Amino acid sequence: MTNNNQIVTEGKKYVMNTYGRLPMALVKGKGTMVWDSEGKSYLDFVTGLAVTSLGHSHPEIVQVIKDQAEEMIHSSNLYWIPNQVALAKILVEKSFADQVFFCNSGAEANEGAIKLARIYARKKFGENKTNIISLKNSFHGRTMATLTATGQKKYQKYYDPLPQGFSYIEINNIDELEKAVNENTAALFIEPIQGEGGVYPVDRDYLLKAREICDKNNALLVFDEVQCGMGRTGKLFAHEWMGVTPDIMTLAKSLAAGVPIGAILAKGEIAEAFQPGDHASTFGGNYIATAVGCKVMEIITRTGFLEAVIKKSEYFKKGLVKIGEEFGVKGEIRGIGFMLGMPLGESAPKIVEICLKKGLLINCVGGKTLRFLPPLNVKKEEMDKALVIIREAFEEQRKQ
Repeated sequence: MTNNNQIVTEGKKYVMNTYGRLPMALVKGKGTMVWDSEGKSYLDFVTGLAVTSLGHSHPEIVQVIKDQAEEMIHSSNLYWIPNQVALAKILVEKSFADQVFFCNSGAEANEGAIKLARIYARKKFGENKTNIISLKNSFHGRTMATLTATGQKKYQKYYDPLPQGFSYIEINNIDELEKAVNENTAALFIEPIQGEGGVYPVDRDYLLKAREICDKNNALLVFDEVQCGMGRTGKLFAHEWMGVTPDIMTLAKSLAAGVPIGAILAKGEIAEAFQPGDHASTFGGNYIATAVGCKVMEIITRTGFLEAVIKKSEYFKKGLVKIGEEFGVKGEIRGIGFMLGMPLGESAPKIVEICLKKGLLINCVGGKTLRFLPPLNVKKEEMDKALVIIREAFEEQRKQ
């Protein structure tokens, strides 16, 4: 298969139709650039939905994969995996947590966090402490439990009956928060920045109140940092901007730079609620994923790396603000660091389409908000090029 049409045709024939895919196939990536099967190049400001945060085929990552593949790829968790232990140690030392569980995706991490919250709550506080509360417009995954925790009905259509014990409250609504959390609440799940919901940061005051109310009701505060974690905001973890510490945190996406991985981080007593047989994952924490995870953590915690993310993202955001002002965009640019959203309304998909034709990959969430997720190590000249294309797209859209 050598061209986009051929790949798309056979893909439609043999692959289940679960994605609204663009009519193109990407076959190569280097840094911020990707190429399709016909050789056309694109600036990638989607990064696999915040996954390839160090760019494509980062030489240090590639070398780690090669070296580990020559040593060992899989043994299962019946045995200790040195890389897994090493990555868990790094994550614990860089966070609030005491122990880590590894899986293969963000959905699996959130599924495991739901199980951990319930098993801890029931063991410590009794059979009635099972309820899970999450925010409306949230997104936590596609398994049955995480789909139910997701506060968007459009994802739940056709999947009734959904698991019981889940409810939803408005983001940043402290009155609803105070009424919802009670003695039967096992956990409150929050994305510090809602990603798929439209790039909405949660207010610091709301998170502070959530911490207070959870403590008062012996409920766990769980932060889903699957998309906003791992340096995307200019801090290692997004909740560091708010000064609020969770009891459990989930990670995935960019933790292994494109190699599938997920992680649940938890404080000691909570983590210890899991005992052998309570939870498991055949491929979780495997040799290659955790070897890459160690390298990713090493790179993004190097001196000056995250500071550079903050500085570059401020530059890019100013460019987006200027474009928004020029073309009368209503609403402010939302987000922190390199997790940014521009509210546009119904014209957002058209801007994505025009940018694609001009060689820039971006996407929109909810059909109304442009989302920008460039690599954390993007260069200034690449941001400048992207801003030129975005402005041209707005100009072309205005003329239509």
